[in-house]
Amino acid sequence: LPISMKYSYKLSDAIHILTYLIIYKDGDLSSKTIADSIESNASTVRNLMSDLRSAGLITTKVGSASPALNARPSEISILDVYKAVDMDHNLLHIDPKTNPQCVVGGSIQDVLDDAYAEIQQSAFQKMDEITIADITEGILQRQQQD
Repeated sequence: LPISMKYSYKLSDAIHILTYLIIYKDGDLSSKTIADSIESNASTVRNLMSDLRSAGLITTKVGSASPALNARPSEISILDVYKAVDMDHNLLHIDPKTNPQCVVGGSIQDVLDDAYAEIQQSAFQKMDEITIADITEGILQRQQQD
């Protein structure tokens, strides 16, 4: 049976928060309201907002539900958000336990390491090209179609 993988939604949720701050800038920006949109809890939202604030992507005021972007949406890339939410910075993972006595098991880790590094570099480059403005625009366009 395959090992069950636990996925992290931190990146998706952090992007959700940033786009929410743009689209609902004049609305209720409390962590509870944002959590309702994500279908999460307010403490998860507060933790992510703390990460975003630490990375300089948003500003918040203690005791006030008025978070705001610290840069124009076109200046915040998906890669910036990825780095902000303290993720394991490897997109792909190699099985560390392979049989070193086997031709495949003895070499696959090093070979995959090189291949994965190339793939990750390519992915990070693409993530750096897509901005919060692009995501927000996509959301608004989709709303107009519905």
